[in-house]
Amino acid sequence: MDQVRFQDGVTVPALGHGSWRMGEGGDRRAEADALRLGLDLGLKLIDTAEMYGEGGAEEVVGDAIAGRREEVFLVSKVYPHNASAKKLPLALAASLKRLRVERLDLYLLHWRGGVPLAETVQAMEAALARGQIARWGVSNLDVDDLEELGPALADCATDQVLWNLEARGVEYDLLPFCAARAMPVMAYSPIGQGGALLRHKALRVVAERHGVAPAQVALAFVLARPGVIAIPKASDPAHLRANVAARDLRLTEQDLAEIDAAFPPPKRKRPLEMI
Repeated sequence: MDQVRFQDGVTVPALGHGSWRMGEGGDRRAEADALRLGLDLGLKLIDTAEMYGEGGAEEVVGDAIAGRREEVFLVSKVYPHNASAKKLPLALAASLKRLRVERLDLYLLHWRGGVPLAETVQAMEAALARGQIARWGVSNLDVDDLEELGPALADCATDQVLWNLEARGVEYDLLPFCAARAMPVMAYSPIGQGGALLRHKALRVVAERHGVAPAQVALAFVLARPGVIAIPKASDPAHLRANVAARDLRLTEQDLAEIDAAFPPPKRKRPLEMI
């Protein structure tokens, strides 16, 4: 599997496993089983957040990785209103308790809120010094937000953003900005939401040409970009195995030309999209 390198030299697989909407009243055992199957299939990065199921997803992840912590690159995210000097340590401690671990591999600011970025960075650095996190980063921040980090940008491990064929605005400036600084980007919802993308005729045509599902084409498009980690969520074993198979799909120039015609890449700056 292709690997993506963080600025400190640590590498992770380009395909990870998301947990959005886990722990929200569904079958938690099946969700944990899916995460464990993902580990078996090489999806070593698991992404979660205190927001997901108000901690429920972290509990599911904790169940899934019990006894397998050393196999996992574990990511969680803090609410903006908890990202202050006083509240972040409490939120982090609660996440660690739900996950039943002593340290996160990566801790992200989920999106920008009212707490100054400088204060959040200070709180992240303090958690780093305490050994509770191995590195920190951000999510849903645009280029101007990243630039506001100033010298701390050099210590920001990643920016997790919405990127798929329906939301390509980040390709104009954010992806090149991060690539120039050797900062990996994490792409959430890489196959879109609600299924409209996967019903698009152009995507179906490319999929039929390769004998795969449209979702695999959408995922392969994201995985083809160097320095990008895709984190689709999958609870169904068949869906999960299809995601894994997308790692081996190589889109041709004809495929990419047809995709660009159907989903035009940005020609100018767009507001950062998020869900």
